[in-house]
Amino acid sequence: MNTVRIKAYAKVNLTLEIVGQGSDERGEYHALDSLVASVDIFDYIVLKKRKDVLSSVIMHGQGSEGIPPEQNNALKAAEAFSKKFGVNGANITVHKNIPMGAGLGGSSADVCGVLRGMAKLYKIDDENAIATLADELGSDTRYMLKGGFMRMRGRGNELSPTGIVETLHLLLLCPNSSVSSGGCYRAYDGLNAGFTAGENTEKCVAALSRGDINEGGRYLTNALFQPAVTLNPDVQIAQNEAESFSPLGAVMTGSGSAVAALFETKELCEWAKSRYRGKFRAIVTKTVIPQNLENRGWRNPFALNKHEETDNG
Repeated sequence: MNTVRIKAYAKVNLTLEIVGQGSDERGEYHALDSLVASVDIFDYIVLKKRKDVLSSVIMHGQGSEGIPPEQNNALKAAEAFSKKFGVNGANITVHKNIPMGAGLGGSSADVCGVLRGMAKLYKIDDENAIATLADELGSDTRYMLKGGFMRMRGRGNELSPTGIVETLHLLLLCPNSSVSSGGCYRAYDGLNAGFTAGENTEKCVAALSRGDINEGGRYLTNALFQPAVTLNPDVQIAQNEAESFSPLGAVMTGSGSAVAALFETKELCEWAKSRYRGKFRAIVTKTVIPQNLENRGWRNPFALNKHEETDNG
């Protein structure tokens, strides 16, 4: 196998609570309690084997072309993989569809997409070692390796299954302006907001686990919302516009700047999008389990289906 193709899915934080402060070998961090889910927006990553240990990354879409190589986390992931497992590198192309700087995990998705792709290219099946490497490359990257519904604690590396099987339908409003994650956490500290006990996350998980989307929507929350608003007023505008459609709940994802509005059905999401007159990008999406989609191929939208082939035969 000389070429591998990977779909790297985005995520949304349905809840994000800051429950304390921790420290490890990398220093102090904010301890989180967050209900996170994958959604059907993905970056498409193509990896091709090289005959040396070097790697290269070419980015396309969402303004990613201007990312300097020394700041490209996908390239760092490839280089770290080669060093850890003693394998050659890869020529990598990332076709970005996940909006950048939106709190949708696009950078972490690319890191994990590269790790998964390199593992397939070089037949490395040590999941624990790959997960450890993911931890070294970012706070929520261990989650992004597999995705799905998960309760994420600590600095993002403590993961617990939730039992949620319901597909959730969401409308995302994505400002063009972003929010710095580091700046957002510093602003949180500056507000002296204190810590919570993760009660909203607990209640949201419980409600959605029993299929009660209406109740689950009431517990959508993000402790970083007010800090993000102080850094980027567009976040407040996006939240207000999302709430104007009376969703079951609306919440900023990650450290912003995107806001996700939860509706009962895809049709209601489409209805809200059709009536949206704001200035932000609006995307209808739904939660997915990436592992269930792993082996699905691409369908040519211009190809005939079986009935059309019969009719034209």
